[in-house]
Amino acid sequence: MNVTLNIWLLTVAALCVLIAVDFFIGRKPHEVSIKEAGIWSAVWIALAVIFGLGVAVFGGGQPAGEFFAGFITEKSLSVDNLFVFVLIMAKFSVPAKYQQRVLMVGVLVALVLRTIFIAAGAAIISTFSWVFYIFGAFLIWTAWKLVQDARHDQHEEEYEENKLLKAVEKRFGVADRYHGTKLFIVENGKRVMTPMMVVMLAIGSTDVLFALDSIPAIYGLTEDPYIVFTANAFALMGLRQLYFLIGGLLKRLVHLSYGLSIILGFIGVKLVLHALHESGVHVPEISIPFSLGFIVLVLAVTTVTSLRASKKQVLAEEAAAAERKADGSGSGSASQPDRTA
Repeated sequence: MNVTLNIWLLTVAALCVLIAVDFFIGRKPHEVSIKEAGIWSAVWIALAVIFGLGVAVFGGGQPAGEFFAGFITEKSLSVDNLFVFVLIMAKFSVPAKYQQRVLMVGVLVALVLRTIFIAAGAAIISTFSWVFYIFGAFLIWTAWKLVQDARHDQHEEEYEENKLLKAVEKRFGVADRYHGTKLFIVENGKRVMTPMMVVMLAIGSTDVLFALDSIPAIYGLTEDPYIVFTANAFALMGLRQLYFLIGGLLKRLVHLSYGLSIILGFIGVKLVLHALHESGVHVPEISIPFSLGFIVLVLAVTTVTSLRASKKQVLAEEAAAAERKADGSGSGSASQPDRTA
């Protein structure tokens, strides 16, 4: 797409307005209801669809297909990231009414970091076409690692603080309790961080790792920085509401890691084929319509199989609990003395 500077500025300004509106609505700490999360999740998805249709009208079907493929891929990766957010919230015992503020800052940090990664990726790709080999190999390795992690356990049971976060905590000190949404307080004459600041740093530093696989993944679907940026922005903007909407559903998506590994592996192969094609090797290239259809199909199958597996597990646990209860009742009855004798 031939995107002018004015369009870039207008897009960034519009996103800033949306961020401001979202922040204004959620500025007062409160527990987010399912209804509120559902409405705003639908709003963000609708805005992404409208934007994609606008790209189709003004840019053509190819850029629109790239946007929707990128948006769905980034949204899927973001859902997987929510598992880590849940662990971080539990690790630092974040009160429910403050969780939305933490996620808001986390989303903003993620958006800034990904913008930097997108700009760097665009500069590297425009200069070195062989970088697609690196991106492709990295995604294939990431896909394999996801499978290995999923075979052992879906996700780590407890979040472990990284060395940078521990160093910051040691340097500034941390208060023993939350003080509303304050990030720093003065305690015994010393300025220290609050747990709110620590958890925001935890999510922000984790966002760096998330960007390492999400940016190469979307560059495997499009080389247009404008499409990469907007797809990431729309995928991230509804992440906070999605956290509250499907928080209970996350544990039921037991096959999500397998689905994401297939998608990342597929995009990795697509990148390698594209790199070979750019090098003059005659190999088939995977089209955007096929990529979009494949991604949607994998996510649909993954969701269905996950829900079925979760349902079977719940039924098995209920049956086991009923059997234990029956055994307990039976043994209790057998232990009663025979009063008739």
